[in-house]
Amino acid sequence: MFKKTLLKVLATGALVSASLLSANQLDDIKSSGVVKIAVPQDFPPFGSASKDMSVQGYDVDMGKYIADKLGVKLKLVPVTSANRIPYLQTGKADLIISSLGKNAQRAKVIDFTNAYAPFFLGVFGSKDVAVSSVKDLSGKTIGVTRGSVEDLELSKLVGSDVTIKRFEDNSTTISAFVSGQTKLIATGNVIISDIASKFPNTAPEAKFAIKNSPCYIGIKKKQPEVETFLNNLIGELKANGKLNETSKKWLKIDLPKDL
Repeated sequence: MFKKTLLKVLATGALVSASLLSANQLDDIKSSGVVKIAVPQDFPPFGSASKDMSVQGYDVDMGKYIADKLGVKLKLVPVTSANRIPYLQTGKADLIISSLGKNAQRAKVIDFTNAYAPFFLGVFGSKDVAVSSVKDLSGKTIGVTRGSVEDLELSKLVGSDVTIKRFEDNSTTISAFVSGQTKLIATGNVIISDIASKFPNTAPEAKFAIKNSPCYIGIKKKQPEVETFLNNLIGELKANGKLNETSKKWLKIDLPKDL
C-alpha cells in the first residue's frame, strides 16, 4: 500500500514538474489578462515620474505597445538597475523594459529580444556641419567632457588633425555647444535628448556612433513563444514608423537605421 501511494505521489510530482517545464508564458499572460512589465522610474527619458506621479518615458510607451498587441492590461512595475533581473526571475515582472543592455553575464540567467531602443555614445552636431564618419572630423574641433567614456573612446579613434576641446563637466560641455563655442559634441544620446528638450532651437543631430549599447527587452529563459511574439512586434513597430516616433518623442533623434 505504501509503495503504491509513493508511486502515485512521485507520478503526480513528475506530471506537475513536466507541466511547469513546458509552460507557455505567453498563454499565461493572455489568460491572466495582465502583463507585468518592469520599467525604470529614475532614468529619464526611458522612465521617470511625471507631475501626477505616474511613470512615463520611452520604456513605458514600449510597454503600452506590447499590452495593446496582447489585448491585456498593462501593470507597470517600477524597478532599479539592481533589482530588475531578480524581479523577472521571481515572477514579480513578466518582462524587463528598463534600458537594459545585453552582456554575457546577464545572458546566463535571462534571454533577450532584438533591440528596441538606441543607447549609444556618439558624435552629434549642428545641421550645417557635414560629418558622417571619423575621417570627416579631420580639421574640426569637437567638444567632450574630460575623462568621460566618450573622451576615451574618441581619443582612440582620431589623430592630431582633430582638435578635442575638453570641458570639466557635462553642463559646461553642453553650454559650449549651445552657445556656439563648438559645432560638434561627443556624448550620449540621452544627454542629447536633454539638450533638445531644453534648447530646441539648437538641438544637435546625430552624426555617427562611437560606442553602441542598445536596449533589449529581458525575458525569462526558454520562452520561445514570448521571444518570437516580441521580436515580431519590434519588427512591426520599426516597419510602420511607430518606434521611430517614440525615439523622436523621447530621445529627440531618429531611430538609427542599424538598430
